[in-house]
Amino acid sequence: MRFSTQRKRFSDLSEQEVLALAISSEEDDASIYRGYGERLRAEYPASAAIFDDMATEEDSHRQRLIELHRARFGEVIPLIRREHVSGYYARRPVWLMKNLSLERIRSEAEAMERDAERFYTAAAARTSDAATRKLLGDLAAAEAGHERKAGQLEDKHLDDETRASEDEKDRRQFILTYVQPGLAGLMDGSVSTLAPIFAVAFATQDTWTTFLVGLAASVGAGISMGFTEAASDDGQLSGRGSPIKRGFASGIMTTVGGLGHALPYLIADFWTATVTAIIVVFIELWAIAWIQNKYMDTPFWRATLQVVVGGALVFAAGVLIGSG
Repeated sequence: MRFSTQRKRFSDLSEQEVLALAISSEEDDASIYRGYGERLRAEYPASAAIFDDMATEEDSHRQRLIELHRARFGEVIPLIRREHVSGYYARRPVWLMKNLSLERIRSEAEAMERDAERFYTAAAARTSDAATRKLLGDLAAAEAGHERKAGQLEDKHLDDETRASEDEKDRRQFILTYVQPGLAGLMDGSVSTLAPIFAVAFATQDTWTTFLVGLAASVGAGISMGFTEAASDDGQLSGRGSPIKRGFASGIMTTVGGLGHALPYLIADFWTATVTAIIVVFIELWAIAWIQNKYMDTPFWRATLQVVVGGALVFAAGVLIGSG
């Protein structure tokens, strides 16, 4: 049996269907805001309270729409949702909320309000009933004014000190979950693979063999670092976040760090490939120093000294072993 996947165009909806769509949309948005609040409650209680209040306001919009529908069309509300209407604005699936940062959640909420304002403006333009047009226009104005309303809610729940504290906590979580394991992986991939890659390069002067060794070393190190990071700490007590996220961050950056100076050996000429690889190594080491300075608050010249000296020693060891 085949089911039609064709969706209705917004311009083809009846006034009753437009009202029904508005009712279901308000219900969905309230649910999303409550989900944001629940997601943030443990770590960011003040921001969670803001989303709780926003959900309550969406509930009031939904109730006004239901009362209007009851007055015009009766008790039975047609089942029509966003996914039934072609070109209608979509919402992020609720199961992806746990992957959003605090700042991203705030941005998502702002985008939701802009989408809702455009919908109510378009819907009001399509209705001929004065009461319906007035309500939809009022809701469009309410959605447009939510930025101001959000500011009022922030003043109520989120003073400057609390907001700064939440933002700092969010930044710290980002560093612990992504930057720290990613930086460790990048350092391991960039530095630890120097010796085997350049040892093979100078021992064989065969660029393809060198590339294969570099590829194997990079991918192997990435898999090893990723599993080690994921298995070493479940994040519950340390607060470092999901072990899967940390494992991917560490593994991917380890592989990237090693491939950076392995890929130049796809160049057939040995000395061209080697000089290019050395330039890439220099860029990698400076990138590591910059990340340490920006996110880990390590003084730049100390980070540079640590990374460059360490990298130079490993590089020299590889060249010496390969040349010998």
